[in-house]
Amino acid sequence: MRTNLSKLILLFAIATVIGVWSRVIGMSPHQALAVAIFSVSLLGTLFFWDFRISFVFLGISVLLASKTIDLEHLVAFSSLEIILFLVGMMVIVGLLKDAGFFAWIVTLILRIRNMTAKKFVFVLAVISALLACAVDEVTSIIFMVAAILEICDYFEADPIPYIIISVLATNIGSAGTVLGNPIGILIATKSGLTFEDFIIKAFPLAMISLVVMIFIVIAFYKKSLEKLDQQIKKLGSNEILIDLISVPPDKNTKAALYIFGITIAFIALSHRLDVMWKLENNTVLLIVPLVAAGLIMIWKHNKAQEFIEKDVEWGTLLFFLLLFAQTGTLKYTGATDFLAQKITGITGHNPYFITTFVLWVSAIGSSILDNVVLVAAFIPVIQEFQKFGIALQPLWWALLFGGCFGGNITLVGSTANIVALGLLQKERKIKISFFTWFWIGLSVGTATTLVIWIALLFLPFYK
Repeated sequence: MRTNLSKLILLFAIATVIGVWSRVIGMSPHQALAVAIFSVSLLGTLFFWDFRISFVFLGISVLLASKTIDLEHLVAFSSLEIILFLVGMMVIVGLLKDAGFFAWIVTLILRIRNMTAKKFVFVLAVISALLACAVDEVTSIIFMVAAILEICDYFEADPIPYIIISVLATNIGSAGTVLGNPIGILIATKSGLTFEDFIIKAFPLAMISLVVMIFIVIAFYKKSLEKLDQQIKKLGSNEILIDLISVPPDKNTKAALYIFGITIAFIALSHRLDVMWKLENNTVLLIVPLVAAGLIMIWKHNKAQEFIEKDVEWGTLLFFLLLFAQTGTLKYTGATDFLAQKITGITGHNPYFITTFVLWVSAIGSSILDNVVLVAAFIPVIQEFQKFGIALQPLWWALLFGGCFGGNITLVGSTANIVALGLLQKERKIKISFFTWFWIGLSVGTATTLVIWIALLFLPFYK
């Protein structure tokens, strides 16, 4: 209790200092208040994760009461289109879970001929990354952790290295498509980037980074892999395990796959359909999950309420909605314009310096704070750079990859990290220390961010 009180005092002390400093450097009272309130929400997620919704509730109340923002702009800045997109995708994922899709996917890992430890790591990393691309990082890691624990139990191996490898690959893969991470859809809707842009530009860099990660983890966990090789040779074929947990796709699984495949196809073609039907950019991208979710709930009407109540993370979505409104307030008051001017004063108008700044600050920041919070704060600042004639596209990619890859550096850098560690502790009573994660996370996070840095600075394709 005393520790929590100390954290609370520290949180408000920091926010007060930030607010006062904002006034000193020339911000208006409303701008300084908006920055201070957002700082409370930002730090609240770090110090009091379980109470993060409380902080955004209180913060929005203060902003409204002080007339820093009005109701009309509060609704406009809450990004309801993103919230509805996520609701639709969560219902679709709920159907996939109910149909046994993920249980079927993870058994593919076990159908490796002439299994070796290195081959296992490669397949584990690739499936983790691609599954994150197709659904989302949290859903992906839940099922990957379950599979890893089963496999490690069978081979009597320490699950810690393989859980960490899967999480690292999941975070890298989540940058490859709009669907992999909430920050992907957030950046897409605010920047005008399409699903095709992600596939053409983000996905290749994510896969190159994944290869870099695989080489690093194989070298880092050399001793663990040698022990696993010994256990594989000792126990021989894994056919018994396959028979125990294999779940062949039934009619429901196949039907769910068809629905998911059609949904992904329409999302992939969304930009072309927007142009064909003369709709605003990303309109089809945002409505396709809603159409799919609506049809699913008609088809599975007996489970429709369960999909909405259990599979949709309403607490997370409400947090996002009010957080987006707070970041909108920063833009509404002109605080982001002020910050953009300060940043260009430090970096100059050199696009290379600004890209470097955005990439590394977002990567380091995401290792400490939830990446959605950090990206939401950065977006309105990046939008302001357009006023200075700076090309925004490399900055959007820098923000995306910094937010996703920086999450690999520490235990709390990404939601996938926290979920995986929670499952490991719950199922096996195993806790991973900060430095057990940090050294491999820092190695992978730094190396993969360097790959992105080189690509953004030197490849004209990303300009």
